[in-house]
Amino acid sequence: MSTGVGMSSCCLSGKLHEGKPAGRVETIGGLQAYVAEPENGSKEKTVVFLVDIFGWALPNVRLLADNYARAGFYCYIPDLHEGDSVDVEFLQTVEPQLPVREKQSLVNKGVQTAKIGATLGPWLAKHREAVAKPLMDGFINAVRHIPGTNKVGAIGFCWGGRYAILAAQGGNYEPGKGIDAAYACHPSLVAIPADFDPVTKPLSLALGDKDSLLGEKEVGQIQELMKHKAKEVPSEVRIYEDQVHGFALRGDWTSDKDKKAMDDAEKQGIDWFKKWLS
Repeated sequence: MSTGVGMSSCCLSGKLHEGKPAGRVETIGGLQAYVAEPENGSKEKTVVFLVDIFGWALPNVRLLADNYARAGFYCYIPDLHEGDSVDVEFLQTVEPQLPVREKQSLVNKGVQTAKIGATLGPWLAKHREAVAKPLMDGFINAVRHIPGTNKVGAIGFCWGGRYAILAAQGGNYEPGKGIDAAYACHPSLVAIPADFDPVTKPLSLALGDKDSLLGEKEVGQIQELMKHKAKEVPSEVRIYEDQVHGFALRGDWTSDKDKKAMDDAEKQGIDWFKKWLS
């Protein structure tokens, strides 16, 4: 039986990062997409970013795509929410960082949970798998037809982390197309083992040990699943100490430990794609 792991207030936690994205916006496969290209403009190693609930316009994900571009990858961030991402204001007002959250009263936590449920419930229904996955598949197929594109990877965060795992299953792509490798950071809404058993492409996972959506039990199940699949599918599972859901994308840059976790998670993805997209 599959264990479904849902979403909670942690999905709405984190901070906005400072900086001005250096890429541009194009329309690809019917979707708007942020594009960040390497200095040489090569599409030999392409990475598609699958966003969290805050969407493709979040500065954090665009700045991260810029970093991947500097590392030699041609990057796309498609608007899989079609202009309907969750308001970024929730980052500041609904869910504080972990140290603050741990000091809150049960009443305050209850009020926040009610607000979050009122926002996330309808949003998740509107952007369910039956709607979102065809958009992702169509975008990846469109990218595959762009001249110069060779190997393609998918990186996903939170909501998009699960879709990176689904992309690693193969599935609804043209013969010989789809992605070549995937990297999922703190995925949410995953079904264990149902989402992991069909994986056929190299898959890397970055998980926080304080993630309320993937507890010790779920992490152990995922590790065991990927271990059993190791002979047929290359994989890695890295656990980041004292890191909450969303840490790889929305962590606190003012905390040395959180900043290092973000940097290490970024390096994990870059190293993974250098290995499997070369």
